[in-house]
Amino acid sequence: MALQTRVKLAKLDAPKLHGLDRDALIRIYRTMYLSRRLDDREIQLKRQNKIFFQISGAGHEAVTAAMGLLLRPGTDWLYSYYRDRALCLMLGVKPLDMLLQAVGAKDDPSSGGRQMPSHWGLPHLNIVNKSSCTGTQFVQAVGAAEATLYYGDHPKALAQAKKAPLGQHVRHEPDEIVYVSAGDGATSEGEFWESLNAACAGKLPLLYLIEDNGYAISVPVEVQTAGGSISKLARGFPGLHIAECDGTDPLESYAICKAAVQYCRERRGPALVHAHVTRPYSHSLSDDEKLYKTPEEREDEAHRDPISKFSLLLVREGIFDQKEIEALESEVDQEVRNAADEALAAEEPTIDSIRVNIYSPDIDPTSAAFEAQPQLHGAPKTMVEMVAATLSDEMARDDRITVFGEDVADASREESLKQVKGKGGVFKATSGLQRKYGHDRVFNTPLAEASIVGRAIGMATRGLKPIAEIQFFDYIWPAMMQIRDELCVMRWRSNGVFKCPAILRVPIGGYLTGGAIYHSQSGESIFTHCPGLRVVMPSTALDVAGLLRTAIRSDDPVMFLEHKHLYRQPYNRSEYPGPDYTVPFGKARVVTEGTEVSIITYGALVHRAEVAAAQLLREGISVEIVDLRSLSPYDWEAIAKTVRKTHRVIVAYEDMFSWGYGAEIAARIADELFEELDAPVKRVAAMDTFCAYQPKLEDVILPQTSHITAAVHQILEY
Repeated sequence: MALQTRVKLAKLDAPKLHGLDRDALIRIYRTMYLSRRLDDREIQLKRQNKIFFQISGAGHEAVTAAMGLLLRPGTDWLYSYYRDRALCLMLGVKPLDMLLQAVGAKDDPSSGGRQMPSHWGLPHLNIVNKSSCTGTQFVQAVGAAEATLYYGDHPKALAQAKKAPLGQHVRHEPDEIVYVSAGDGATSEGEFWESLNAACAGKLPLLYLIEDNGYAISVPVEVQTAGGSISKLARGFPGLHIAECDGTDPLESYAICKAAVQYCRERRGPALVHAHVTRPYSHSLSDDEKLYKTPEEREDEAHRDPISKFSLLLVREGIFDQKEIEALESEVDQEVRNAADEALAAEEPTIDSIRVNIYSPDIDPTSAAFEAQPQLHGAPKTMVEMVAATLSDEMARDDRITVFGEDVADASREESLKQVKGKGGVFKATSGLQRKYGHDRVFNTPLAEASIVGRAIGMATRGLKPIAEIQFFDYIWPAMMQIRDELCVMRWRSNGVFKCPAILRVPIGGYLTGGAIYHSQSGESIFTHCPGLRVVMPSTALDVAGLLRTAIRSDDPVMFLEHKHLYRQPYNRSEYPGPDYTVPFGKARVVTEGTEVSIITYGALVHRAEVAAAQLLREGISVEIVDLRSLSPYDWEAIAKTVRKTHRVIVAYEDMFSWGYGAEIAARIADELFEELDAPVKRVAAMDTFCAYQPKLEDVILPQTSHITAAVHQILEY
């Protein structure tokens, strides 16, 4: 790298080196230069159409290289972002590893060719696999930092996590910290502020590095951030250590970052470093900064280039002479050329690898291993009572389990439990669990759904078994990106080296008489549309126990849908089936045997179908009812069997008629079992509108027993 920009630098004295010796200074410069040359090589390869995307860390090298000297690879946990190339190199990521990802090679250690370049994820270095999403990493880092404190207090949980699949990647050190980084633009995301709130409330050992290059693609910082300074906006958070630095100066950056790292290691709380860096290249090769940056602005950035500045400083201070600089740069250039040649010759992923690592290869929740006979005992329990009983048994068995969400604790102010009964959830599904297992295992969270799910992801990535509750399905949408782009894809995008077996308990559905628009929604088809996520919806207390236990003991993320209308019904109660009762996913339950019409259903429609079947039987009509209970995966064999038996089929579901879950079942029956049908497949579902507050309107909008009996008559008349 030629000394492109001449700047005046004062003579450095020893204190300004902050304890860095000659070797450390040379290491910083080599890492910075290597990072830039890798960017340049990728840009060249992209222009030659030999790679398919490029996004650089240019201008960010000084502060990230300095931070890399302070963090401990394989000890600290890192949620790095795509401009952290120099940081990752400093921690031990190889140039070849980076270029293997750029070419999409089979042996790309971060993703096996599944992710864009600069999306690192290496478990041996504790660099957690990163997505392209903006800001989702903040709340996941909170969950990871909570795991740091949790393992310190629960050594049995750590031992259990190490024995689980991928347990070889579970680590904990007493003074470890969690690092999370982002550009200034990502701080506009709600998850950034949610994470600061949780981190400060919990005094978590979480270190933020905000790399502020003045732009979020083309949006300047004064438009992105009120007042143009994220560190000024964040100063009101109690216990948050905040410092700013010139991120193009590795010595100043080192000093500022060192103090922040120490603050976190001493368990004084979270810290935020606001580093002012440059972005001498466009946002990515899909962007052209000349469209929005003036020539004067670009020239000013060139004068702040961290590599030119630091190389000049090293020469002027006698650390290196010009020939030594040139020799080092020549050595790095050759290293990059060799790595690029090797990457370009690397083997591509095979087509048959596409489906590998969507789900756990180690634990199959659909297998016979999860078939068990209930050992019924005690008084009959409602569905909601069965949730609490099952959670309690599993928490006794597995110290990795944490239960959290809005209002799930008995009382956040534990001293109050001497005088009050305790909340335990708005439906009492977690009642008594905090009293039994303590506030560090059962706790309330702020009202922030994205944060709840993100924290669960961070915990699960660290080896814990979080069971998070979203209080109402109707309010799950702020967490949609965490679920669709993070939770269910973690294993696949990392090619199986990271996993996220969190459980989301979600009360769902209508028939509440007054639930109205925002407490009656269905929408399970949206989540069955997410590969990697298991989705189940029991309709009986017995199935709650079996399926919830399977969810907890499986190794995949699970959305456990609990129908609110069924929580306290007398007709679906059951005695407790014992602490080891499980039900395999993807196995339907034949509720009622019949010969003339099959009704395939789940959730609250199961009982309505039973009532309809009893009415129809009095008319001499025999109906078979199949309760799917597991929606993804679902039991196609049971569906095919009942269709071949009756040759007439109705799919009944509570969601809206159009584009609902039942539409997929109906379509597949028509596609694969057409010759078995004596009549077209019929659907019974809700109207394509919203659920009204007025009960008479709700009765018309949602599918009722009368709708099912009418559909049976119609299909028999065909």
